Amino acid sequence: MSLLGCALLGRLSFRPGARPQQDALPAGRHNLGIAEERDAVLIVPDGLRPDAPVPLLVMFHGAGGSADKVLPFLIDHARQRGFLLLLPQSQFPTWDLVIGGNGPDLERLEKALAVVASRFAIDPTHLAFAGFSDGGSYALSAGVTNGDIVSHVIVFSGGFMSVFTQEGAPRIFIAHGLEDEQLPIETSARPHAEKLKAAGYDVTTVEFKGPHRIEPAVVALAMAFFLGPLMPE
Repeated sequence: MSLLGCALLGRLSFRPGARPQQDALPAGRHNLGIAEERDAVLIVPDGLRPDAPVPLLVMFHGAGGSADKVLPFLIDHARQRGFLLLLPQSQFPTWDLVIGGNGPDLERLEKALAVVASRFAIDPTHLAFAGFSDGGSYALSAGVTNGDIVSHVIVFSGGFMSVFTQEGAPRIFIAHGLEDEQLPIETSARPHAEKLKAAGYDVTTVEFKGPHRIEPAVVALAMAFFLGPLMPE
């Protein structure tokens, strides 16, 4: 299949594991320079070993959101656990897949991943797509579509799943509020989990008492799902 055909299906050409071609970025927050507006943001924690592969979590914001809307829920986890945190930003108010199909946001994601891989050796066994609301839908759809690249998929209150082709077998974490009136659990998280389990995926579900929001306690569970229990210092 042509690269254009793969892109229309939501397939990424990016592959982790390549040797970095440039020096690692220092600890801190970095704009990646892939777009003049709504650039992708990378958080680099302190203490990364230059000779060791590093986990990467890609977090997609919700509709009308931005990197800064979701960053506070994850930045401390990235620093404490030592993983790279990549925050793409949709070109329009929400992700292209929600509006009408794969397009500019997939292209920008490709570029952002390539920039990160040019600076760091990414651990292919710990590369997660995560997201909230529309971003959760995007993470789930892109993660299942690119499960030969993505090892873990983390969905916080996602609404839909749009998958034209399945690759690989990522582990999947789906969390949703029982009182979510915006995206009711009965028409989103529960049927998605059932379909994925029936297809043979390893699915973890968390239902919490609350509305359409990110729960910090649930984020902690998701990080344990991604990287294992946090070991005492």
